[in-house]
Amino acid sequence: MGKLGIGVVGVGEMGRRHAENIRRLVPGAELIAIADVNHQRARQAACELEIEHALPSLDAMLERKDIHAILIATPDKFHASAVITAAAAGKDILCEKPLALNVQDANEAVRAVERARVRLQVGFMRRYDSAHIAAKKQIEAGEIGEPVIFKSIGRDKDAPPIEAYKSQLNGMLLFTNTIHDFDSARWLTNDEVAEVHTFTTVAVRPELEQYDDVVASTVNLRFQRGAIGNIESYAQGVYGYDVRTEIVGSKGAILIGSLRQHSATFLKSEGGAFAIGDHFLTKFGDAYLAEVRDFVDMVASDREPLVTGDDGVRAVEIAAAAQRSYLEKVACSVETASVAG
Repeated sequence: MGKLGIGVVGVGEMGRRHAENIRRLVPGAELIAIADVNHQRARQAACELEIEHALPSLDAMLERKDIHAILIATPDKFHASAVITAAAAGKDILCEKPLALNVQDANEAVRAVERARVRLQVGFMRRYDSAHIAAKKQIEAGEIGEPVIFKSIGRDKDAPPIEAYKSQLNGMLLFTNTIHDFDSARWLTNDEVAEVHTFTTVAVRPELEQYDDVVASTVNLRFQRGAIGNIESYAQGVYGYDVRTEIVGSKGAILIGSLRQHSATFLKSEGGAFAIGDHFLTKFGDAYLAEVRDFVDMVASDREPLVTGDDGVRAVEIAAAAQRSYLEKVACSVETASVAG
C-alpha cells in the first residue's frame, strides 16, 4: 500500500497543526487537500504547506479519488454531519472532539460509520500523551489498587473572544474543554461515569450567560463501581495552560502533569522561577502528532482505532448529563445506550 491520501477539513488553529503534521511529519501519509468555508484561509494554508489543492467545502474534497481519509477539524457544531457525509463517501475518518453536541447526533454519526464499514477515530489526544500512557499502564498493573478518587484540572490561558460565543459554532465549556477530562476519567479508571453534578460560574464574565455558556465549572462524578471524582474547567486561567490529573487508589496514587513547561528551574536574585506551559499545542504537541501517526497506521494495518466512535459517544453522554445538571441545577444520571444498529 502506498501513502494514505488525507484531506483536512477546517484549518483553524487545530486543523492547521494537523495539516502541518501530515504534510511534514507523517511518512505514511500524503496531505492531498485542505478545505475550509473560508476559502482564502484554505488557499493560504495550502500555499504555506506547499500543496496544490485548496477547496471550499467537504463535498468538493470528497469528489477526489486520491483522498482515502478525512481529518475533521471544523467547529464543533459540524463534526457529526461531517462524519456522516465522509462515511457515506467511503472515507476513513479522524474527527476532533467532541464527536457531536448532543447524544442523538453522536449516535447517528457512529451508525453512519458502521453502515459504511469505514473506520472512525475520535481526537482525544491525551491518550497519546506519554505521561497519561505511563499512568494508564501503572493503573492497569494494579500499582495503585482500585481507583477511589479521580481529580482533574483543565485551565486554558487566554479568554476566548466574545465572537467565539456569539457564533454558537462550538459547544459550551463542558463540550469544548471538559470533554477531554470526561474521556480521561473513564479511560484511566477503566470505569463508566454513572452520575454527575455540575456547578458553574460567570462571575468574572457575566456576558457569557446570554450565550448559555460559563467561564468555569466543576463537575462532581460518581462512577459505576463506586469511585468518586471532580473535574474543574476554567476558560481563562491567565497564568498559563494548566492540565493536571490525579487518581487516588486503595494502594496509592498517581499524579499526571505539572505546571512546568519543562524541567528547568531558574534561580535569580529575586527568587526561583520556572516556565509555565502557555498553550495546548505546546503541552500536547507530541501527542497530536502521535495521534495522527497512529490513525495512519490503523488504516494501513486494518485494525480497530485506539479511540473509537463508542468512546466519542460515551464522552458526549457524560457532557450532555453535565449540561442537564447545569441547566436544571440537580445531579443527573448519565444516560447510556448502545450505539450499534
